[in-house]
Amino acid sequence: MTQNSAPSVVVVIPAKDESARIAETIRGVRAIPGVAEVVVVDDGSTDGTHAIAAGEGAEVVRHARNHGKADAMMSGLGRVRGLRRAGRLDEEAAVLFVDADLEASAQAVGALVMPVARGEADLTIATLPRQQGSAGGHGLVVTLARRGIEDLTGWSPVQPLSGMRCLSAAAVAAATPFARGWGVEVGMTIDVLDAGLRILEVPCDLQHRVTGTDWRSQVHRAAQYRDVALALGVRRLRRRLGPA
Repeated sequence: MTQNSAPSVVVVIPAKDESARIAETIRGVRAIPGVAEVVVVDDGSTDGTHAIAAGEGAEVVRHARNHGKADAMMSGLGRVRGLRRAGRLDEEAAVLFVDADLEASAQAVGALVMPVARGEADLTIATLPRQQGSAGGHGLVVTLARRGIEDLTGWSPVQPLSGMRCLSAAAVAAATPFARGWGVEVGMTIDVLDAGLRILEVPCDLQHRVTGTDWRSQVHRAAQYRDVALALGVRRLRRRLGPA
C-alpha cells in the first residue's frame, strides 16, 4: 500500500430484523475508502433484511434460525475466506465488523481502518459518544467487562463492549473461534492481547439504537452479563491450566 492509497478492507455486518436500517448502514460503509466487499449475515431475521441487503449489492449469508452474534460473526468470516479463495479479496485485507443499526453514521467507522493498515494496531475499537435517547442501564455489564479485561491483561478499555472493530489478519487468527454470544468482544480483546498484539481505541461519531428499560431489554442485559462472565471464566481457566 502506498502512503496515499486506500487500504483493502472487507466489512462484516451481523444483522437480525434490521430491514428498516440495513440499507443505509450498507451505503454508509460503502463510502469508506478501500471497502472491497460488504458481507451481511442475516441471523434468523423474520423481516426482509436479507432481501434488502442483497438489493444493496452485499454478499448475504442467511441463518434459518437465530444463532447469536458470535456465530453470525464467524459465519461472516467464513464468507470472507470464500471471497479470498475466489480471488475477489486481498489475502491481507482487514476485516471491519459493523453493527447493522448505524445507518448513515456507519461511514464514521472508517476511522478504524488506517491504524490497522499502517501497522499501528492489530485491533482497533470504536469509542462512541453518548447516544441519543440513551437511558443508561449498562453499568453492571460494562463494569464486569472492563474489570475482567483489566484483571487478565492489565489494560483497561474505555468501551469494552463496543462492536465496531477492525482486525488485521493476525488479530483474526488470534481471536477465533470467538467467545459465545455477547461475550465475543471481551473474549476477542483478551485473546488479541494475550497473543502480544496491539489494540487502539478510536473515537467515532456513531449513533445506533439504544437498549431500553422494558422487560425485553432487561432480559437482553442479563444475557449479556451471562455471556461476558462465561468468556472471562473460560480465559481464567485457560490461565490456570497453562499451555496444552
